[in-house]
Formats: sequence, C-alpha cells, structure tokens
Amino acid sequence: MGKLVALTLLGVGLALIGERLLAFSKRMNVSREVKPVEPGNCHIIEGIDNGSEDLEILPNGLTFISSGLKYPGIKSFDPNNPGKILLMNLNEENPTVLELKITGSNFNLASFNPHGISTFRDEDNTVYLLVVSHPDSKSTVELFKFQEEDKSLLHLKTIRHELLPNLNDLVAVGPEQFYATNDHYFVDPYLRSWEMYLGLAWSNVVYYSPNDVRVVADKFDFANGINISPDGKYVYISELLAHKIHVYEKHANWTLTPLKSLTFNTLVDNISVDPVTGDVWVGCHPNGMRIFFHDPENPPASEVIKIQNILTDEPKVTLVYAENGTVLQGSTVASVYNGKLLVGTVFHKALYCEL
Repeated sequence: MGKLVALTLLGVGLALIGERLLAFSKRMNVSREVKPVEPGNCHIIEGIDNGSEDLEILPNGLTFISSGLKYPGIKSFDPNNPGKILLMNLNEENPTVLELKITGSNFNLASFNPHGISTFRDEDNTVYLLVVSHPDSKSTVELFKFQEEDKSLLHLKTIRHELLPNLNDLVAVGPEQFYATNDHYFVDPYLRSWEMYLGLAWSNVVYYSPNDVRVVADKFDFANGINISPDGKYVYISELLAHKIHVYEKHANWTLTPLKSLTFNTLVDNISVDPVTGDVWVGCHPNGMRIFFHDPENPPASEVIKIQNILTDEPKVTLVYAENGTVLQGSTVASVYNGKLLVGTVFHKALYCEL
C-alpha cells in the first residue's frame, strides 16, 4: 500500500513538473522563430554597442537613449563601466550619437545603471528626464534637467520608495510625478527563478508623486513597458511573459481602471506612442529563452510591432520589423519621428530605418 501511495505521489509530482515546464516554454516562446521583415533602408547606428534599452524622442527630434544596462542574468558587453545617456538629433541627415555629460554634486556616476526613461516638458518648455537606475542592484528614479545649450544633464534628485523596489520602466506625468512598473527582477535570484518558472503574477504598477505613492494596478506576470496616450486619458502597460498589452483608463485622482487587453505571439517590452497618430509601437522578443539565456551561436531575435486604433474593437497590428539576431539582438523599444524608425536593444546595438 505504501509503495502504491509513493508511486501515485511521484506520478502526480512528475505530471505537475511537466505541466509547469510546458507552461514555462509557452511563456518564453521557446520554439518561436522569425522570418525577416524590413521596412526600408535600415542600418546600425554607429557609437551604440552596449545597449539602447529605452529611448524618448522629443517633438523637435532630439532623442534620449539609455545605454549600458546591467541586468541580473542578462548579457552585457561592457560590465565594468557605468551606463550612459546618449543624445541624437533626428533632423540631421546622418544623425550620430553624443554622450551627455551629467553634472550634479550629489550624483554618483560610477553606479549609474540606466533602464527605462521618460521625459516631461513644463509650460516653460523645460525638459526633465526621469531615468530608472539600478545602483548596486537597487532601484531609484533619477531626475535630471536637460540643458540644451551645452548638451548636458543636471541631476536634481534621487527618488527612492519602498513601493518602488524593482523598477523597470516609467512614464512621467509631471517633473516629479510618474507611473512605474515593478518587474521584481532584482529580487533574490532563487526567488526570481521560481517566479519565472511558476508564473507568479506579483508584478505591479505604482503611481508616484512627492505626496502620494500607491499601487494602482497589480497581478502582472512581469510588468515591463508603460506609456500614456497623447491625450493623457489612457495608460498602456506591457506584460512581458503573458505576451499582453493592457489598456487602462486614467482618472483625475490618478487611479487606473482596466479597459481591455491584447495578446500577441511575442514577448512585449517597452511601449512608445506616436504623439501625432496615437499609434503604439512595441519592441518585442520573439523567443524569450534567447534573451534570458544568451548564446552567441543562437542570439536573441528582434521584432517590432505597430498597433493602430488600439482603443477600438478591432485594432490593426502590423509586424514592421523582424530579424533573427544576426543584425540586431534583443529589441526592447521602437519609436518613430517624421518617417524615421529607431529600434533599441537590451545590451546590443541600435537600428535606424527610413519608413
């Protein structure tokens, strides 16, 4: 009898392990391959070799790019140097990148580890850059003022809070006011492995202002990119391992109400929104296993999708760019300006295309 019970328990255990392995494979899109799609004249941007994880394009074409992210378990081609914020001018015929000088007596440049970024312009057209950073595997939001005359960033403030423990991305709604995603990736590596394996939906979205900090959405399977509609009425959130983008209505008291979700056959990362058309652009990982477990012989692919009319009953989804990793590895973000497309990556290069 005891042997029968033991065999039954063993069978149940193996069945559960098999079910979780199958679910993990689906969440990671382990078997997904891509067929190349190129929108037009594309080329690698010179001077970006260690990642371009997120980017923000201002209405005048100036573009901020976060580079050099060190992320636990993710490949880095420059692990011993701090990260950078780069600048491009998309109005130039052949735009090049410039590393922005960072000033401010209270800022520790040596530990700068930039991740998601967002900009805010006030009524005086002063541009503030908010940057998620991970000094010493912690999470902060660094607030900068952009000084266009000398192409530098003046550090104004470091923001920390117990509700912002494992940040990924943010979208600014004021100089010191934002929504941010906690992906919980900087937790203990053993807990992180179990989270990814079991599919624990414990990521969330937090609203932050100096006087009010609260969770406004939760139960995400790896909350990642976040952005806002041009009219400021809707917030878009990508759920990386669930392959979903969620649309939330934003209310006057800063709370969020879920409206709809879209599901894709890819791992959706950062979200950009065309300020003119409202189109949503997403950098994606067709095969998540390759981005989390880097193999130079089988590099992570890149993919960009465009979502038109996302608020309607029948949004139009277009695959704009796809590549198997021989050119661009691990795309995270895509954004457009005047017929130009920029595609960034976690740890690799960046791509410039004429649409």
